[in-house]
Amino acid sequence: QVQLVESGGGLVQPGGSLRLSCKLSGFTMKSKWMYWVRQAPGKELEFVSIIKLDGTTTYVDSVTGRFTVSKDNAKNTMLLQMNSLKLEDTAMYYCAVDCSIMTMPAIECAYKGQGTQVTVSS
Repeated sequence: QVQLVESGGGLVQPGGSLRLSCKLSGFTMKSKWMYWVRQAPGKELEFVSIIKLDGTTTYVDSVTGRFTVSKDNAKNTMLLQMNSLKLEDTAMYYCAVDCSIMTMPAIECAYKGQGTQVTVSS
């Protein structure tokens, strides 16, 4: 059974930082491309980042240079380091697998966790 559990969200001021963590079970990270996606109230699910089997990463333009995704295959854990946070980064963040990008940045995913809330506010 595929399970993804996110943690690390919270309330932060603009310019601040947070680190999200995703713990996986039921499958090995070595077999899946791993995604971070997010959804703000009233908006569709949005691609944030991908980390592929070889560690190659890609980000949505709006977070490039501010967010960094990494993974630890031995611990089956994926991280998202978020720096220089902006008001528009406020959303529920999910880790996900088996995703298809529709019209960037809209995305659909077969499996995602329960999410962790990130709120950027002054």
